[in-house]
Amino acid sequence: MFNKFYGVPILLSIAVIIGFIKVTHLEAKETGAQLCVVAPDAKVEKRAGGFSFTEGPAGDSEGNIFFTDPHQNHIYKLSHNNKVTTFIENSGSANGLFFDKDGSLLACEGDNRRIVSIDSQGKVTVLADRFEGKRLNQPNDLWIDPKGGVYFSDPNYSRDIIEQDGEHVYYLTPDRSRVICVIDDMVKPNGLIGSPDGTLLYVIDNGEKKTFVYSINPDGTVSNKKPFAPEGNDGMTVDNKGNIYITARSISVYNPAGTKIGTIEVPERPSNVCFGGRDKQTLFITTRSSLYSVRMRVKGM
Repeated sequence: MFNKFYGVPILLSIAVIIGFIKVTHLEAKETGAQLCVVAPDAKVEKRAGGFSFTEGPAGDSEGNIFFTDPHQNHIYKLSHNNKVTTFIENSGSANGLFFDKDGSLLACEGDNRRIVSIDSQGKVTVLADRFEGKRLNQPNDLWIDPKGGVYFSDPNYSRDIIEQDGEHVYYLTPDRSRVICVIDDMVKPNGLIGSPDGTLLYVIDNGEKKTFVYSINPDGTVSNKKPFAPEGNDGMTVDNKGNIYITARSISVYNPAGTKIGTIEVPERPSNVCFGGRDKQTLFITTRSSLYSVRMRVKGM
């Protein structure tokens, strides 16, 4: 039986865990321009497996990676010494994760229809669960801007009846007191991330299978919507050079100008990505049943 917080390993044999680390090695594939973001001779390596559906990777300041399995209702932790433990069970089918400046972990709880903050002891604080008095749909992914405000997508993947008038993107103000609807013209918003300087917001519309970019205004609202990439399915991330990593059938890498500079092939279809490790120079990739990583030339934000 899983404990609720840190330090309790998943019930996997040592031999299987070792197999997770060694079983898969796949070269990063160059497409078009030279794939200059992946480290020389780097290989995609399987770090853990046997899950139902992994999602929402996020790295903490110590180099640990946290990720979710919404189907199993758990949040897991992969430590920097490759040990997998359960961080939280009964997670409300948490999906997207992101670490706050104070070290707390923000999570999109899809089944509970809310955004929460979780401290290191597992204490949960609700940050947002309504807009204009109505329950949210199914919060999916989030990004914390430099001011401390929180952008989050709110699609609907499983409910027959919803209270909101559509599937939108919202902004929780930096003082965490007010939720603002900032995007209301998407079919099904999903993954999102901001630029390193906090001036641009990238959002995947899973309904259109496209990625768009918006200018972020001083008050947190967005404007000047532009097409960014003719693909996009689930999660995304950005490196310190402003390159955007978009999950589709593989991981597509675009430079800030919107030019595709390469593709990182993964043995399973990717669901989300993040930078992590002690030096933030490893790309972690969640897939349908596993967690992978690849060493990079660039670093996370």
